[in-house]
Amino acid sequence: YIYILLNFFTAVLLNKQSLIDGEFWSLAMNPIQRPEMYIIGAQPLCSQLTGLSQGQRKLCQLYQDHMVYIGEGAKMGIKECQFQFRQRRWNCSTVDNTSVFGRIMQIGSRETAFTYAISAAGVVNAISRACREGELATCGCSREPRPEGLHRDWLWGGCGDNVIYGYRFAKEFVDAREREKNFPKGSEEHARTLMNLQNNEAGRKAVQKLADVACKCHGVSGSCSLKTCWLQLADFRKVGEFLKEKYDSAAAMKINRKGKLELVNTRFNPPSSEDLVYIDQVQTTACGTRPLVPWAHRDVSAYQYERCNCKFHWCCYVKCKRCSEMVDQFCL
Repeated sequence: YIYILLNFFTAVLLNKQSLIDGEFWSLAMNPIQRPEMYIIGAQPLCSQLTGLSQGQRKLCQLYQDHMVYIGEGAKMGIKECQFQFRQRRWNCSTVDNTSVFGRIMQIGSRETAFTYAISAAGVVNAISRACREGELATCGCSREPRPEGLHRDWLWGGCGDNVIYGYRFAKEFVDAREREKNFPKGSEEHARTLMNLQNNEAGRKAVQKLADVACKCHGVSGSCSLKTCWLQLADFRKVGEFLKEKYDSAAAMKINRKGKLELVNTRFNPPSSEDLVYIDQVQTTACGTRPLVPWAHRDVSAYQYERCNCKFHWCCYVKCKRCSEMVDQFCL
C-alpha cells in the first residue's frame, strides 16, 4: 500500500513539474551566440535553444536577433531576484536544469510570483535598451510623444529607450507559453496559468511605470541654456525594489466557477494589473524551501498582514489600512 501511495505522489509531482519545465529563463544559464553568427531564418539557433515553448520557438525563428537579449534580460531578472532575497532563507538560488529555479516553481507562492514578474521585467528592459542601441532590425529609438509639462524651450526627441516595443515584444514572447496551455476551465492548472500571466504583466508594467525623462544640457561653457530630453529606463535595481514591495503586498487568489481569479479575502482591494498574485497559501519563507517531497508537513499557523481599504487623498497620497488573516505555514 505504501509503495502504491508513493508511486501516486511521484506521478502527481512529475505532472506538476511538466507545468514549469523548460522556461525561457534557461536562456540565461547558457550564453547565446550573437545573432550575426546565424543566417536569418535558419533553424539551428532556435532548435538548439532549451526552454522554449512551441510558440516561443516560432518567434525565435522570426526574431533571431532578439534571442541574445532575451537571455540577457532573463539573467538580469535572476540576478535581481537573488539580490532582493539575499537575506532570506530562500534566496532565489538557481539549479542546473531548464526550470532554473527548481521545484520551488511548482508552488504558486509569493516567491514564484516574484520570479515571473522580475524575469518578464528583465526582458522588457533588455529589449528596450537593445532597440535604442540599434541592435535589432525591427525597432529603433523611442517614439514616445512629448510629455506634458516638459519645459517648452527644451528639445524632445533624443534617442530614448524604446519601452513600448520592449513591452509589446516581451508580452508576445513571455506570455506565449501560458497562452498555449489548454487546461480545463476552473482547474488548479488553469488557476496557475492565470497567476503566471498576471505576474508577467506586473513585471512589464513596472518597467513602463518607472521609465522617466532624462535630459542633457547644451550651451556655451555648460550654461545649460538648452536641454535635449528623451525617455530613459530606470535603473533595474529600482524595478527590483518596486516589485519587492509588490511581493510584500501580493494578493492571495483562488479560481471561481467562471474560471476567473478572485480574492481569497474580500476585505482586501482587488489587485490591479501592476500587482502580484499567488494561489497557494504556503508560506515558504517562514521555514525555508527544501526540495519537495511527496508530502507537506504542517508547521505552525501565523498572521499574514497586507494593505487593504486603500483610499486616494487629495492631494496627493494613498492611505491604506493594515488587515490580517491567519494562514498555515509549511516546511517543504
